[in-house]
Amino acid sequence: MLPFVGFPWFMSEKRDFLLYRQDALEMLPRIPDHSVDLIFADPPYFLSNGGTTCQSGRRVSVDKGEWDQSMGIEQNHAFNRAWLSECRRILKPEGSLFVSGTHHVIFSIGFAMQQLDMKILNEITWYKVNPPPNLACRTFTHATEKIIWATPDASSRHYFDYQSMKEENGGKQMQDVWSITPPRKQEKRFGRHPTQKPLELLMRIVRAASPEGALVLDPFSGSGTTGIACALLGRRFIGIELNPEYLEIARARYLHIDEETTEVERRVKLRRGTGVAARSVSQRSPRHEPDPRQGSLFDALRPENVQAANPPASPEKPGPRDE
Repeated sequence: MLPFVGFPWFMSEKRDFLLYRQDALEMLPRIPDHSVDLIFADPPYFLSNGGTTCQSGRRVSVDKGEWDQSMGIEQNHAFNRAWLSECRRILKPEGSLFVSGTHHVIFSIGFAMQQLDMKILNEITWYKVNPPPNLACRTFTHATEKIIWATPDASSRHYFDYQSMKEENGGKQMQDVWSITPPRKQEKRFGRHPTQKPLELLMRIVRAASPEGALVLDPFSGSGTTGIACALLGRRFIGIELNPEYLEIARARYLHIDEETTEVERRVKLRRGTGVAARSVSQRSPRHEPDPRQGSLFDALRPENVQAANPPASPEKPGPRDE
């Protein structure tokens, strides 16, 4: 059972899954100090300013809503620092925080963490495997998002299920590059959220950084993927979201949790059937040992080789005079 923090918009029968229709900056100050085990946050990226992207092969607007519009660099950063400060306060000493974002916001997040004396543990790269193409053809295709994992301060002794992550990665240490496909249609059957994260990604984070029964918070919960991961893994959940449309999606997903379980089991069976472990990086090409006869790239710069390749010019012999 979770302690009430005001009246929730939705509450499960066991009172272990709560959704609040609130602004994060208004709700977070009401949560008691050192009461949360894990926080996952997917804050506004501030990129809804008239740009376009590719969706299903068509050019579409990236405007996600007023909540994602930039307020200017200084105000954007002040916003990030404000909600991160509250998250730092409510985390338990052994708790930790994951924040996802693109280059539009992630540098501000990292700098704000440093300003708040938080300890950054990892910068995880989520590789989306099959990203939409870059229609402008003026930059590299955007295929990744960053996830910063941090603790409240340098003295924190955070929880980490190392063994579980090693087992998930086929008996090898899991690296900080995760190849996970974006959300599938099954995960969006009750509606779409423009920045929805895949359930597989959130289940990995929740399992890695919290024990069973832990209290997990998502201050920008959107369509509820963090909460669904918590429900499937036996964690308690508090989600904060202002948009009623997204809250409805999250509630519908929770009320049909068996369908989410089926999707997770399907992925596990698919991997086992193909003999592929849940790897954190894509398969590497076989390593080719250099041929010692070919020498090093830098051998050509050695003085003796430079001299051999460029012998001094011999004086030319005078030829017959032209008459």
